[in-house]
Amino acid sequence: MVELSFMLVLTHLVGDFFLQPTSWVKDKKKNKIKSKYLYLHLLVHFVLLLLITKFNKEYLFALFVIVGSHFTIDCAKLYLQKKKTLKTWFFIDQILHLSVIAAVVRNYYPYEIDFEILYSTQSLALFTALITVTYVSAIVLKLLLSKWSDQIAKNNSDDTNNAGKYIGILERLFIFFFVVINFWEGIGFLLAAKSIFRFGDLKESKDVKLTEYILIGTLLSFGLGILCAMAFKYFI
Repeated sequence: MVELSFMLVLTHLVGDFFLQPTSWVKDKKKNKIKSKYLYLHLLVHFVLLLLITKFNKEYLFALFVIVGSHFTIDCAKLYLQKKKTLKTWFFIDQILHLSVIAAVVRNYYPYEIDFEILYSTQSLALFTALITVTYVSAIVLKLLLSKWSDQIAKNNSDDTNNAGKYIGILERLFIFFFVVINFWEGIGFLLAAKSIFRFGDLKESKDVKLTEYILIGTLLSFGLGILCAMAFKYFI
């Protein structure tokens, strides 16, 4: 089961990303079902599937199911996606393709998904920690740093589309997993990397509030990430 799963997923990744040039994608968006590259893309997938399964007749039906569903899913995406929903449809497209692969594998190697594991102490603790270290911490930091952020906003009209918020979330996630796997050195590397990227802002800025905001925000963010990870390890 595992071998077949990896074979089909590998084929999908190679066909959808490695062997699909940007020019093909643009032509498909423009001409949709009339695009010759849509059918060439499907042919690439089919050939890859034949090669990866070593032309095994046992999997022939599965190959047609995967390629046929790929055509249906890609066509639906081409006609339904809009410029503002490109990212959303990208993930929907990939989830659907992988779901078909999962269904095909289950047809050959029946397996049951144990949903009870989601209610285990470890799973509940992990979900709680991840929500806390990401979005809960982001709100807490926003409130704690409001004194500085409000004053900085008055002097800076640049719109970063909440980039700082998502950088902070990723930062705390890295810290969380570094602590969980006892890779404390990773936190040092992360802090050093952030210091290098922020050095220019601190060097060129004459605004003391910006310096305070960056330093206090970094310390609080790192502290919350470490605290959540330590709490998670304690309870499991």
